[in-house]
Amino acid sequence: MKLRNNAKSVKLDPNTTDTLIGEGSIFEGKIRSDAGVRIEGQITGDIECEGDVTVGEKGVVHSNILARNIIIAGTVNGNVHAKNKLSITSKGKLFGNMVASSLSIEEGSVFEGTSKMGGADKVDNAALKETAATTATANPETTPSAKNNTKQENDNVYKTW
Repeated sequence: MKLRNNAKSVKLDPNTTDTLIGEGSIFEGKIRSDAGVRIEGQITGDIECEGDVTVGEKGVVHSNILARNIIIAGTVNGNVHAKNKLSITSKGKLFGNMVASSLSIEEGSVFEGTSKMGGADKVDNAALKETAATTATANPETTPSAKNNTKQENDNVYKTW
């Protein structure tokens, strides 16, 4: 992060939260952060974060999220890619695909989408540029069938989002 009044670059600690979208706030646009992001309001636009992203109980997110760890206690409409752990609390809702090394889904939560575990760091980050709407209307020809689940067909699923 560069400070406007100072020519020095300051690297933020990914273990801290430096961005808060508060309850009652509406944000439209892309967020990139070296530290953590917490969302209690509404956001439309992709989120790329070196730290953790937390969507609070009242948070509503219409975006794709790429972060170290992701905690969903509110509603996310979009694809998520957690480099480490994705946690969906009992009040959390995820409508989109997910990629993570570790997954925790509490009883009472909602998850509608596909999941891929392990090797999360190998997934093409360009996948996050597609919207949740694209996922919902994905071409059925690119979705692998349960009968014939080859590696090539599996790869096509991730090319659609």
